[in-house]
Amino acid sequence: MCLAVPGRVLHIEEGPLLTATVSFGGVTKDVSLVLVPEARVGDYVIVHVGFAISKLDEEAAQRSLDAFAALGELGEPEESAP
Repeated sequence: MCLAVPGRVLHIEEGPLLTATVSFGGVTKDVSLVLVPEARVGDYVIVHVGFAISKLDEEAAQRSLDAFAALGELGEPEESAP
């Protein structure tokens, strides 16, 4: 299963490798924008293994972030007895 996470572009570093600082609920990571060169500061992007793979609007991003938050509220799964 693959997981892609929405984040907000905070800063873009132009150069041979187009990269951005992206915020994931306050945690920031450097992300490649090579697949989404049209992304701008303030945009939300879907990130998978360090690459932004698409843009999305703020409402769609918030729905995804709310779903992730709800999953976190479920807690950790209990281990099965041997």
